[in-house]
Amino acid sequence: MRDLSGIVKAYDIRGVVGEQLDADAVRDIGAAFTRLVGGPAVVVGHDMRESSPGLAEAFAEGVTGQGIDVVEIGLASTDMLYFASGKLELPGAMFTASHNPAEYNGIKLCRSGAAPVGQDSGLSEIQELVAHGVPEFLGAKGSVTSRDMVAEYSLFLRELVDLRGIRPLKVVVDAGNGMGGHTVPTVFEGLPVEVVPMYFELDGTFPNHEANPLDPANLVDLQAKVREVGADAGLAFDGDADRCFVVDERAEPVAPSAITALVAVRELAKEPGGTIIHNLITSKAVPEIVAEHGGEPMRTRVGHSFIKQTMAETGAIFGGEHSAHYYFRDFWRADSGMLAALHVLAALGGQQRPLSELMAEYTRYAASGEINSTVDDQQERMRRVAEVFGDRNGARADELDGLTVELADGSWFNLRPSNTEPLLRLNVEARDTDAMAALRDEVLAVVRG
Repeated sequence: MRDLSGIVKAYDIRGVVGEQLDADAVRDIGAAFTRLVGGPAVVVGHDMRESSPGLAEAFAEGVTGQGIDVVEIGLASTDMLYFASGKLELPGAMFTASHNPAEYNGIKLCRSGAAPVGQDSGLSEIQELVAHGVPEFLGAKGSVTSRDMVAEYSLFLRELVDLRGIRPLKVVVDAGNGMGGHTVPTVFEGLPVEVVPMYFELDGTFPNHEANPLDPANLVDLQAKVREVGADAGLAFDGDADRCFVVDERAEPVAPSAITALVAVRELAKEPGGTIIHNLITSKAVPEIVAEHGGEPMRTRVGHSFIKQTMAETGAIFGGEHSAHYYFRDFWRADSGMLAALHVLAALGGQQRPLSELMAEYTRYAASGEINSTVDDQQERMRRVAEVFGDRNGARADELDGLTVELADGSWFNLRPSNTEPLLRLNVEARDTDAMAALRDEVLAVVRG
């Protein structure tokens, strides 16, 4: 009996290689996944981590052992795996631990058409099947074929966002020794964009810095290079290159909410009146700008499975999260940092202002960013916060995802518990920095008091 409870997360499977995740476990997961999704084949890709090729091979053995074929696409970004799943109309498995340290690895799974497989949409069934033993398949084994899809992936993205007519741009790209170093050269080949590469060497030990651009410490090198070469913009990808962070020509970070608003406006220009999804932690500017441009904003919980489900239900054309995940209906509702980056460069290169001035149109409020507090009694602390703020004149509260409180002056905060750690995560937004800081400190005093 194999227990996967320590590595099955809300949206994927992830653990320390050799301790929690090994070839035997992955082989069983491959067999169980095949039982869940059926044939005729499963597409499998992997990142640059040392353990990834071997784990991908073990997974393929589990799949073929159930009589189903495997299409092996080799080195891939996660959004390239989603592309392959959509293009080939096959379920898929991507071996990556994204931005986690080198000792980790994991599996992101999807059904045909890049439909997500999360804890509530298949992972629990896989966990249970593995725990009880996957039934042996007595028929003929499936086969493994290889297919390189980098060129097809790049062409598809460039057809969605045309950069051929933009003014020449100089862009620094920090791949963090992750999969952006594999995909960026092909995606940008022949475009009027001079790419200044940083850390394009594929190296799962991450010798330069963690491939986690959400941590400001990992943007320092990119910011310095943007200033040094006088670039128009900087792009930073995480380890599996499904997220992209942007800095402007001054090397100042651009908020993912502002990117969400910009891309939303571009998509609404193509399809007026369309629905745009935003999670409840994105800036209030996002739904305001969407509505001003004739779109229909829709608020959801945090997390890609909720975003993708809501997009499927509503036919939404685009969705964005505060964490720099961007979802496109025309990309099988999957998230692609590369596609978002192309939109930013197309918008920048289609006019003459610098990126800082362009993005000022989409930045209206002061935000705290996510602030974590370690607490033993998450629900009790949240109850105290709700008590303190519930009686404020004009305050409105909801519990769509944690506790969100909007005050009469338009400022708001969201406080939600981590699913995996004893943490409360706080996000605050207000009209200016002083008002944001005051509200932030007041909430934290209750949370940490």
